[in-house]
Amino acid sequence: MLAIEIKNLSKTYKKGGKLALKLINLQIKKGSFFGLLGPNGAGKSTIINILAGLVNKSSGMVNIAGINLDEDPQAAKFKIGIVPQELVLDPFFSVRETLEIYAGYFGIKKSQRRTDEIIEALGLKDKANAVPRSLSGGMRRRLLVAKALVHNPEILVLDEPTAGVDVELRNQLWDYVKKLNQAGTTILLTTHYLEEAEKLCDEIAVINHGQVIAHDHKENLMKLLSKKELVIETCEDVLEVDLPDFNLLTKNKISITYDPTKIAVENILQNLAAKNIHIKDIATNQPDLEQVFRYLVR
Repeated sequence: MLAIEIKNLSKTYKKGGKLALKLINLQIKKGSFFGLLGPNGAGKSTIINILAGLVNKSSGMVNIAGINLDEDPQAAKFKIGIVPQELVLDPFFSVRETLEIYAGYFGIKKSQRRTDEIIEALGLKDKANAVPRSLSGGMRRRLLVAKALVHNPEILVLDEPTAGVDVELRNQLWDYVKKLNQAGTTILLTTHYLEEAEKLCDEIAVINHGQVIAHDHKENLMKLLSKKELVIETCEDVLEVDLPDFNLLTKNKISITYDPTKIAVENILQNLAAKNIHIKDIATNQPDLEQVFRYLVR
């Protein structure tokens, strides 16, 4: 079953006639941890704002948890929780009051509210009675996540959730989000921290100039750049090796770039052994998601 289904989604803004999205097609499986990546201005926020009901699409179809957004927008909103980029919070209500009021918007009975549970889970217990303006940027981010969870949505959308958040808070947030995902919540993440997407997401789509340019399982995307690098520290000085893409880093450290689909590491090592080059240490480097991303958008 699909958590989010987008077909031929397009959006042209009337002001300036800017085409923000052009025939976007995406299928996000229920229970997946999905990454939506792209450079600034690629159209990521437009997609999220359409899902949130903040922006009207020009054409196309959007289903949220099987509910057509055009036919029943109210029911669709109950299925999704949005954590926006902007730190927009009411300055007059405490953390607990904010969550209680927000739960009221969704018509959740007091006996069914999870306010204290969410506060505890997101590490806001000490700040439960504090107003948002007294919170740090990281704590405000946590409060935004808490707001998105008050109605227990099936889908959680995180739009740059760790921007400006320190490492400790970031790790705590991801620990909680991973638990939500393991419990069955579908996660849709946009982030410029590509190492986060590489670590967390099982499926990734890349958009650029309002179009999807790649969509696949993370492991398949990582194979787009097939070359790997061997960094070898030798026991003696090396002057030259008869191998393609050989690079002398220091007198006793060499770098060899190779395509594992065309040559085996064993062959490289045999070549070195035949030249009486003795290996002291060896390390393998392979392209990360950031390199794949740059390759795709270029």
